[in-house]
Amino acid sequence: MTVLTAPETEAPVGGAALTVRNLWKVYGPRSGRHLEEVKAGKAPSDGAHTAAVRDVSFDVRPGETFVVMGLSGSGKSTLVRCLNRLLEPTAGKVEIDGLDIVSMPQSQLRELRRKDWAMVFQHFGLLPHRRVLHNVAYGLEVSGVPRGVRDDRAREMIELVGLKGVEHKYPHELSGGMRQRVGLARALAVRPRLLLLDEPFSALDPLIRSDLQDELLRLADVVRQTSIFITHDLAEALKVGDRIAIMRDGEFVQVGTPEDIVLRPADDYVRRFAVEAPRAKVVRAGTIARAAVTLSKSENLEAGLTKLAGAEGGAAIVSGEDGRALSVVTELQLLRARKEGLRTADLLTGEFATVGEDENLGAVMEKLVATGNPVIVRSASGELLGLVDHSAAVAALTTASPSA
Repeated sequence: MTVLTAPETEAPVGGAALTVRNLWKVYGPRSGRHLEEVKAGKAPSDGAHTAAVRDVSFDVRPGETFVVMGLSGSGKSTLVRCLNRLLEPTAGKVEIDGLDIVSMPQSQLRELRRKDWAMVFQHFGLLPHRRVLHNVAYGLEVSGVPRGVRDDRAREMIELVGLKGVEHKYPHELSGGMRQRVGLARALAVRPRLLLLDEPFSALDPLIRSDLQDELLRLADVVRQTSIFITHDLAEALKVGDRIAIMRDGEFVQVGTPEDIVLRPADDYVRRFAVEAPRAKVVRAGTIARAAVTLSKSENLEAGLTKLAGAEGGAAIVSGEDGRALSVVTELQLLRARKEGLRTADLLTGEFATVGEDENLGAVMEKLVATGNPVIVRSASGELLGLVDHSAAVAALTTASPSA
């Protein structure tokens, strides 16, 4: 499949900024009264109400993919529908690009839904009597975009999602994965500043689902809109999200990066998910690198052992006069060398590897096994960040089991 860049005819659309404060959604005949009782700490006067979203606050940065993850009934789908007022919030503030969504008149709201926001649901919602091209162009059509312009834009988006050549097919002639790509292309055709995705891939087979997750990650780099992604699958959340909110009973339990969720779960509820997480794909080398001791090849072994005595991990980088890494040595290797009457310069024969800070733990472990020595970690600018040794890798793979 051809990897495309953003169209050269127009600058990429910038993502929207989203601010949510103290958002509530209560179902029931007297939702306002029920909410007042809940806020006052009183027992509700009747059982006819359900608080699906409870006092939720968060911010999403322009261009960020923010994932809301939770089990069925946690309130995540209700939350995303409150953001563009497909459901009316009971209380709270929602601002998109500084605009007050909660008090916005319906006419302005409809205009923004057509031009600046788009939504992709689990069920594709394609129009069965329209060919792919005209399904993708539909949002542009209802916005009054001339036919030639909207068809050209639709073809761009069809190619962008890897479906070039199916423009004239009907939805029933496509596989489930292809139909979902059409739905994604239709959403992207309006070049939305905000893309809301509610369990978009959950009805698909695992392999197709994985392919579409990869596609979404690629499109996030190309299109650069802000995305809110709803899922019940932690592996999916970890893969596609810049940050993740874990939701339970209408509330956010923890908000953080994939590494935060996996390495620092806030409570046993999050920890139960984290135990099953594919940690080798999530944890980055820069996160677990330990500060590195550096030795000059001309330093004697005693000086090296003294430096390592108080260091975490028990390994050092031996460098030349120009500061370039020549070898990685462990405390055990230095002790053996002293016993054998060797010098630091005699320890420059072992293999070692260097990785970037964003390399995942799985790739680091492959290099640990291949070289038998700790792996050097450097930043994108080449700055030394530290070392990852076997003990650091094992610690990153281990999550404390949730308490009973």
